Amino acid sequence: MCAEVPLIQILTAGYASCQNHIDSKRKARISEADNRGELKDHKFTEMDGNLTLNFANFSTLFVCMVLKFPQIFVLMRARSSAGVSLNSLLLELVGFLVFMSYQMYYDYPPLTYLEYPILIAQDVIVLLLILHYNRNLKHSLIYAALFVGGWQLLTMQKWVIDLAMSLCTFISAGSKLAQLQCMWRSKDSGQVSTLTWGLATYTCMARILTTVITTADTQVLVRFIVMTVLNMWVTVTVIYYKPQAIKQD
Repeated sequence: MCAEVPLIQILTAGYASCQNHIDSKRKARISEADNRGELKDHKFTEMDGNLTLNFANFSTLFVCMVLKFPQIFVLMRARSSAGVSLNSLLLELVGFLVFMSYQMYYDYPPLTYLEYPILIAQDVIVLLLILHYNRNLKHSLIYAALFVGGWQLLTMQKWVIDLAMSLCTFISAGSKLAQLQCMWRSKDSGQVSTLTWGLATYTCMARILTTVITTADTQVLVRFIVMTVLNMWVTVTVIYYKPQAIKQD
């Protein structure tokens, strides 16, 4: 029971922060609606918007808690990383670190990025499995040093994090294209999990909605739109090259 307290506190604080962020925008919209005599309809719209936002936030968080599990289980069962692109995973980790650092630096509501520490932890497990099955586990220390050093560098100056975020969409897109290229070359999706990529598509779609409602950050919104399209592309490609993938996952 004690181990659950920190997570509960984080979720509670994140929810409160997200609500406070939305309240300021809500007051302005209510004032405008009242001036136009539309306050009654506006209240119903706000209620529906809150329910939608809460569902999108918490469903994304819970899906991300198990997002990489199908991929992890597929790798462990096959004892092979065939079809899974190492370059794709490394780029994805870089993209996650940059995006999370950006959101934290600008004090965005925690519920809009709380899944990223969870995703990073799961990606690290996938990375270790790939290195293990490729007999390159010793390289894990090098990757760890690079990622920790890079993370510290990101928040040293405002211009650094802003520049990194402007490149984040290209980095994350590169990770998806690297996975696609790996499958195109081999004509086989190997041990790539269809379910993991399908769930990733859903979380990006949900984040498009939460971004529009909360921060309306153009860079963040563009990133999620691009990621949604590419995740769907990877999912379709995995199914195309491995018709039995859904059954195996």
